[in-house]
Amino acid sequence: MNGVATGTTAPACARLARELRELRARTGLSMAALARRTAYSKSSWERYLNGKALPPRRAVETLCAVAGEPPGRLVALWELADLEWSGRARSTGRRGAGGTVEPSDGDRPGGGSRGGGTSTDRAGPGPEGVGHRARRWKLALVAGVSAVGVTVGAVVWLTASPGAEPGGRASDTASAAPGCRGPGCEGRDPAFMGCGLPGQVRSLGPPHRTSTGARLEIRYSTECDAAWARVWDSRVGDSLEVSIPGSRPHRAEVADRYDAEGYLFTPMVNGRGLPGLRVCFEPAGGGERECFAR
Repeated sequence: MNGVATGTTAPACARLARELRELRARTGLSMAALARRTAYSKSSWERYLNGKALPPRRAVETLCAVAGEPPGRLVALWELADLEWSGRARSTGRRGAGGTVEPSDGDRPGGGSRGGGTSTDRAGPGPEGVGHRARRWKLALVAGVSAVGVTVGAVVWLTASPGAEPGGRASDTASAAPGCRGPGCEGRDPAFMGCGLPGQVRSLGPPHRTSTGARLEIRYSTECDAAWARVWDSRVGDSLEVSIPGSRPHRAEVADRYDAEGYLFTPMVNGRGLPGLRVCFEPAGGGERECFAR
């Protein structure tokens, strides 16, 4: 394998490693126990989960099976990481991709700074580094689709812009069945449950801008009958909480720079509680709590 730089030059590789770490944590297995359950050694899993080596596709599928997780989303992410690891995504991205992918609910914002403006204002690259990195990310992914046959639906899923809905290609993924509905989605991850697929999710109202410049919005899935909140342009240590009457709040915290450079999602709440839904943002360092009602 060809080594690649980590961080902003290889966002899919970094994202894959983080997703695999979270998945391993959900299993409750130590590295040694995971090695005993699979065909891969403890040292191999340590390299895969720390981002020092790209895991084989079969290893990703195996970990999904151990965790009881549908493999589709992580396999799509692995395809993109494989492009980055081999360097093909960067080389084709520098030549300039001609097309764009219509966005949906996914991992990275579509560019823009911490300043105000609507989601459509942020379609192009912003003055800060995050915007330029996000644009290069999208171009690389589009170029990589033809190289390895990654489906348009997979790329759409992984490269969203806030507030935007897909156009023209929604049928590629809209037929996928979600993993939960209504009360069964309470406290679950919207991405893992497939509740943010193109054509099945919409924003409830315009994005809100906090005093720190972070922006957030409420998302609702018609197929899952569930809602959640997401934040972007955030900082490490920021947290987001969503709640409905009669149910405990669900909270998510920006854990690292990958969270800060992309979207952070809260767990879901039952869609039947929409009339009383509230989202609260707490900045890092114990700043003032800001709450927004639907």
